[in-house]
Amino acid sequence: MQAIIFPTTYHPQPIASEAMIIVMEENAAEEQIVHVVDRLVNLGFDIHRSTGSRYTILGAVGSRIADIRELELLEGVNKVVRVSSPYKLAARAFKPEGTQIKIKDIVIGGEQVVTIAGPSVVESREQIETIAAGLAKQGVRILRGSAFRSSNDPYGFQGLGEEGLKLLGETAERHSMLTFSTISDLTQLPLFARYVDIIQFAERNMQNYALLRELAKLDKPLVLRRGTSSTIEDTLLSADYLMRCGNQQIIICERGIKTFETYTRHTLDISAIPLIKRLSHLPVIVDPSRATGRRDKVPPMARAAVAAGADGLLIEVHHDPDHALCDGAQSLSLDQFSKLTAQMRLIASAVERKL
Repeated sequence: MQAIIFPTTYHPQPIASEAMIIVMEENAAEEQIVHVVDRLVNLGFDIHRSTGSRYTILGAVGSRIADIRELELLEGVNKVVRVSSPYKLAARAFKPEGTQIKIKDIVIGGEQVVTIAGPSVVESREQIETIAAGLAKQGVRILRGSAFRSSNDPYGFQGLGEEGLKLLGETAERHSMLTFSTISDLTQLPLFARYVDIIQFAERNMQNYALLRELAKLDKPLVLRRGTSSTIEDTLLSADYLMRCGNQQIIICERGIKTFETYTRHTLDISAIPLIKRLSHLPVIVDPSRATGRRDKVPPMARAAVAAGADGLLIEVHHDPDHALCDGAQSLSLDQFSKLTAQMRLIASAVERKL
């Protein structure tokens, strides 16, 4: 399925009060589809088109109420259904088939469970090279590493800044890998546009709408981390915001929620994986490292995530975790990661996926 957006007027604040799914007749003529699209655009709707081998589905979002009966009388229209959920573009009803996000030759949301691995923070050229070389041998195609560390500890290592992103990019290129890093504020946007292939933003920015609007302008996949106190609906509404502002390449990241349990950093909500995949068409990845904060809990949570249907894993790996400048307690060694990869591969096969 291919998705095409037909935007009307850009709204800084999404104000949609109406959302519909228009299912065209099987093998509807292109001129019929174009006529329906034109009619909806003239009514003030933004249109999301999904074209399959047999059917075309149009998702319409606007700020006015349309007469469904009138739309159903248009040639080539099979049926029109209103979307009742508060989130629209991210809803599974808007796009029944799952979204697949392609970055070069890597697909997130397809048959393969994608592993994104690397250190919590880029510390030095030697560190990131050693880790990347070890991961590349194990088939990892996406290298993670932060350069601007968002931490409540003002005395801890804060990252290398632009130099860290440069090292991440240079190292990834040497090993034919993509880059993945976390942005924390608007001033970093030009650097991320230059050096990073997949941009994640911290959960504290999930409702930072000024940052979301600027991120949505980039033609890059964006990873939306569910906030520790955010509901699934909150998360999908933030995804809707990004999509309404122009970026359809959204990946949801489950990284744990706050509960009364204190043994782990957070409680990893495994049930959120199948729930989000039922409610939304967007890919879901899981971060067991950040969720648990404990190295020994990362493998069982990663295995559970694969079994529950995650489209990817975000795992912190360090060549010498005990001497990492930060987050060593939640980082796997290269040997531990290798063992976990073999286990996840077996589980992926059991649920008819690949790794």
